[in-house]
Amino acid sequence: MLATASIVTEKKIITEKEKVIAISHLYKSFGDNKVLVDFNLSLYAGENVVVLGKSGSGKSVLIKCIIGLLEPDNGTIEVFGKNIPDLGHDALDEMRVKVGFLFQSNALYDSMTVRENLEFPLRRHTIKMAQKETDRLVKDALDDVGLAHTIDMMPAELSGGMRKRIALARTLILKPAIILYDEPTTGLDPITGKEIIDLMIEIQKKYNSASLIISHDMNCVRMASDRVIMLIDGKCYAGGTYDELKKLTDPKIKEFFE
Repeated sequence: MLATASIVTEKKIITEKEKVIAISHLYKSFGDNKVLVDFNLSLYAGENVVVLGKSGSGKSVLIKCIIGLLEPDNGTIEVFGKNIPDLGHDALDEMRVKVGFLFQSNALYDSMTVRENLEFPLRRHTIKMAQKETDRLVKDALDDVGLAHTIDMMPAELSGGMRKRIALARTLILKPAIILYDEPTTGLDPITGKEIIDLMIEIQKKYNSASLIISHDMNCVRMASDRVIMLIDGKCYAGGTYDELKKLTDPKIKEFFE
């Protein structure tokens, strides 16, 4: 099922925006467990799309397929017109410069300072620049998340919300055109979670980045989404704005909004 409202919403976006991610007929199984079954999704420049589903529904599998950490069984995942499963190692690394990934666990290096964590993507992608330019990029990224004062601190010295912000700063340092968020508010208290959502919205507005947000946090879905895709039974079960989906009476959709 695809909500009629989503068709109207997407047609409007198509006329105004460039499609930056196009997922078609995606399948992914682990043994007999069929996680993604003919899944389809489009993401347009400058918009936030939330993929909403229950825990274990395949949301994280989807985002890992997009970034090339998992290989799908079938289907296409086009990012800026290039099919991710077809890319070799070097081409995939080049693509990852344009696509930032905020891990659910933050994935900061405990043995590195905040500065060193932020410098890591620059070294990892062999971007050669003077130390003065590196320092500027680190400062700008920390300013974006409001944590310039933490530059020489260790991750263990930071709160959960601060670690999430530093992880986002590390994602931003390469100025990606697309940001993938894997459960960005998981493990955070409601107040800190709202601060992270507000920051995600600010980043979108400042850089006009496109974001794909994996979440089952309804506050995140409501506040951060331009469109919502319902991942149910491995499929793109329905799509539309938060308000459009909330009005639907289908029991599988309605249970998320009660």
